[in-house]
Amino acid sequence: MSVHLISAAEAMAKLDQFDAILDARSEGEHAEDHLPGAESWPSLNNEERIRVGTLYKQVSPFEAQKIGAALVAKNIAHHIETRVMDKPKNWQPLIYCWRGGKRSNSLALILGQIGFKVHLIEGGYKAFRKAVMEDTPRQAQRLQFQVLCGPTGSGKTRLLHALTQQGAQVLDLEGIACHRSSVLGLIPGQDQPTQKAFDTQVWNALRRFDSALPVYVEAESKKVGNLTVPAELMNAMRASPCIRVDLSLENRVNLLLEDYAFFTQNKAFFIDRLERLVALRGKAVVDGWKDQIERGEMREVVADLLSRHYDPGYETSTGNNFVQFGQATVIAPASHALDDMHAAAAKLRQAQG
Repeated sequence: MSVHLISAAEAMAKLDQFDAILDARSEGEHAEDHLPGAESWPSLNNEERIRVGTLYKQVSPFEAQKIGAALVAKNIAHHIETRVMDKPKNWQPLIYCWRGGKRSNSLALILGQIGFKVHLIEGGYKAFRKAVMEDTPRQAQRLQFQVLCGPTGSGKTRLLHALTQQGAQVLDLEGIACHRSSVLGLIPGQDQPTQKAFDTQVWNALRRFDSALPVYVEAESKKVGNLTVPAELMNAMRASPCIRVDLSLENRVNLLLEDYAFFTQNKAFFIDRLERLVALRGKAVVDGWKDQIERGEMREVVADLLSRHYDPGYETSTGNNFVQFGQATVIAPASHALDDMHAAAAKLRQAQG
């Protein structure tokens, strides 16, 4: 038998060295959060886990253990028949469950007895989660952030994407969060990840960056939609050099009409999101925007949203939160077009060496 017990910290340091990462928890637990790249190999599925847990509480631990053992044996046999037969002898998986208990130990034991070199996380996902929360501050502190600032519609996200395509290091918090920030940032048809999954994905991105090179990130508030940016990362960003993206109002409106086309294509959704601004802008103003939307005056609504809702107070708020905003490097794309954003990204990278 070849089963090696390792700490969560050691597993995280060697994460890319394993041939597979197997999550022995239920599919529901896996969906909430999992190790980066982990596959769902449940020893007990959602319904079975509830059944065994109910037996444990209402009948007896012994009866629950018997039923649980039968179900785990059946499920592991299925995994072996359908997912293991093509694996070579030198295949090395990393296995975990919730706390490093029977679900992962059972799977590890059988794979180890087959002859595979198996690594098992001591303490399971719970230990991994704790280690992620402890390691994220260290990862944030070792990196050199360059923070893209600019009012709504100035092209920060497009510039980030251009930088990514040119090989720069980019932390796309809105991409990870599946949200474009602000009250209108919800993307239809896309659910935000859980807070735990967001934390894991942020940590996974940070750990891969080269500390000798800059990491470009968009200026964000503490929350992106319903998700909270790790405090230590937020502090590091707010203390970092800033890059101000300047774009004309006309180009900002054009960009927003393109990137938020789902609003113009779904008036009801747009109106629903605007309802959330009544407390800030008043019913009369929001009702005026709703009337314009019904008349198809999308350009006018977007321009008015910028001038009345997004732009007022932007300079003061950003200056208060990002201490180097006053000394920001200015980058001014010729337009909102993708080619001009790529040209601006190339110019920015050249200027920064």
